[in-house]
Amino acid sequence: MQGYSLASSTWDEKELNAINEVIKSDIFTMGKKVAEFEKDFAKFVGSKYAVMTSSGSTANLIATAALFYTKNNKLKRGDEVIVPAVSWSTTYYPLHQYGLKLKFVDVDLHTLNYDLEALKNAISNKTKMIMCVNLLGNPNDFDAIKAMICDKNIILLEDNCESMGAEYKGKQAGTFGIMGTFSTFYSHHMATMEGGFVVTDDEDLYHILLCLRAHGWTRNLPKENLVAPKSDDWFSESFRFVLPGYNVRPVEMSGAIGIEQLKKLPNFLKHRRENAKLFQKYFANHPDFIIQQEIGSSSWFGFSLIIKPTSKLKRADIIKLLEANNIEYRPIATGDFTQNEVIKYFDYEIFGELKNAKYLQENGFFVGNHQIDISNQINLLNSVIVGGGRPLNNKFQISIAYLSELKVA
Repeated sequence: MQGYSLASSTWDEKELNAINEVIKSDIFTMGKKVAEFEKDFAKFVGSKYAVMTSSGSTANLIATAALFYTKNNKLKRGDEVIVPAVSWSTTYYPLHQYGLKLKFVDVDLHTLNYDLEALKNAISNKTKMIMCVNLLGNPNDFDAIKAMICDKNIILLEDNCESMGAEYKGKQAGTFGIMGTFSTFYSHHMATMEGGFVVTDDEDLYHILLCLRAHGWTRNLPKENLVAPKSDDWFSESFRFVLPGYNVRPVEMSGAIGIEQLKKLPNFLKHRRENAKLFQKYFANHPDFIIQQEIGSSSWFGFSLIIKPTSKLKRADIIKLLEANNIEYRPIATGDFTQNEVIKYFDYEIFGELKNAKYLQENGFFVGNHQIDISNQINLLNSVIVGGGRPLNNKFQISIAYLSELKVA
């Protein structure tokens, strides 16, 4: 691996053989392999039910939608939902698309999850749901959050798309809320081309999710279900629609790949955590950077670096050094999401100043983590940041201190 990439392939001949088996079967739409993967994944995370989707984004979509179709209508349009100011865009979009009012709350600069004091103060008698996002592999403090809502009728929905395999007090992240969502996109903890999951212990929601995932029809529902009674007439049940659903089904190849990937996931997580130990060794007490403080057992999606307010470093200068040394980087999710132009379409409220989200947006970035040993890449990152890294040409090495004085046209 040259330089330091954001992600790398997790596939070998096992995944390729799984794809070939699907090709040989000549059945490519969602089928037995997806069903097997769902069963395996539910067992891995410790949930009763798992519904595979075409992506983590569509997992968020049908999880949100499902709350509108329960018998007692857990949510309705206009309800207030608390969301963190920093997450991925499709955490927010389904909430907006279903007419919910979003209340944005600040994050903690150290954990990157909710600022717990801000969250506590933001909860009102109008709050119907909290969207709990586990950012960059880090689970939330679920004891603290549940204590805030224990005497209130507030739903907890969990976006765990960046944190597969994370644990809080021995329990898998993604299983603390009424539902939890996951992603199996290329750069995530395991990869099925595209893919995602919704997990739940609620049978009613499980049946609604099955219906919403495939056109809102009854065909994929079990005979005995909590959505709509089914007849034994296959013809009438073929095209019978009972909910306004979607087509967010995964393809059978993704299920077949996922079966093999899940077998490797414990080892993937082991390497990610070992890589994190080296990253922490270099940067945990760094004079210029704040790094993510682990809650529970993080699965370390990536490694965030936020310039301390006391530092003289500038992000633009650091980025130049990273690019010169072929180190890939990205913003920390969306930064302060409320600064994005799309917000004009939302019904929303900002609670407080979002000072940490704003600061993170201007002074933060993250680099990748991998499912293999990347000690050399982390060593490179450290050398680049501490001393300017490898020679940028044959004449001299350049340090951040010097680069910060340069004026680049």
